[in-house]
Amino acid sequence: MTREQYILATQQNSLPRTEHPQFYPVGIYGWRKRCLYFFVLLLLVTMIVNLAMTIWILKVMNFTVDGMGNLRVTKKGIRLEGISEFLLPLYVKEIHSRKDSPLVLQSDRNVTVNARNHMGQLTGQLTVGADAVEAQCKRFEVRASDSGRVLFSADEDEIVIGADRLKVTGTEGAVFGHSVETPHIRAEPSQDLKLESPTRSLVMEAPRGVQVNAAAGDLKATCRKELHLQSTEGEIFLNADTIRLENLPVGSFSSSSSFSSSSSSPSSSAPRQTIYELCACPNGKLYLSPAGAGSTCQSSSNICLWS
Repeated sequence: MTREQYILATQQNSLPRTEHPQFYPVGIYGWRKRCLYFFVLLLLVTMIVNLAMTIWILKVMNFTVDGMGNLRVTKKGIRLEGISEFLLPLYVKEIHSRKDSPLVLQSDRNVTVNARNHMGQLTGQLTVGADAVEAQCKRFEVRASDSGRVLFSADEDEIVIGADRLKVTGTEGAVFGHSVETPHIRAEPSQDLKLESPTRSLVMEAPRGVQVNAAAGDLKATCRKELHLQSTEGEIFLNADTIRLENLPVGSFSSSSSFSSSSSSPSSSAPRQTIYELCACPNGKLYLSPAGAGSTCQSSSNICLWS
């Protein structure tokens, strides 16, 4: 190809074409465009509903900067106002009420307070139920509010009552299954003190003596069978202005040195006996014998033999 032919050929290719160009539309048209607008409108409505629901929840739950509802977060801890319900366990260090209102723990069943050690083992439990109040611990104490003095304490070994006075108001009194140790038994003012054993014996023992004192009244000891006053190493003292032994059998003295019971009435001609002698049988029984110039007591009397 010559140079002239090459130039002619390139000029013909660079000439503008007289044909009309073809344009293609760009974008979404038709049903796709309508679906897109529908989804955008649905999203906008959902956002508005979510925003309205959020505002409503914040308003109903009373969300504030300090907390929500009856719950307030303060520097001293969490504060609950009004009635609160806990569906799961609550772990706190201290629970106290306001100064002008009480603290009420309420449950449809039992209210149980547990205390555990650092290993999670149960060390104490207080259960308030419909039928009873149970406390399980090593030592249970009730202290006075002002002085902190122990009013009542109980453990496995003993029960201590530290109040100034223990008052039992039941009609049956106090029942003890075993022995009672006390330094002093005293009745209330203007009341009688009565120690009674309806079916068995009554025993009072003390290593250094038993003292029974009635400062403003009488002292009466009554039993159905026998009353024993026994001193193993000492003596028994009856110290009073007047000592009376009633209902003692009376014997009669005769010249034959024998005694007969005074069951029969004395003769009207015989002088009335006013002075008697207190006699004791070998078995310890006491009886009265008409007094004479000498002792009229004899161990062979029928009162001693038939006693």
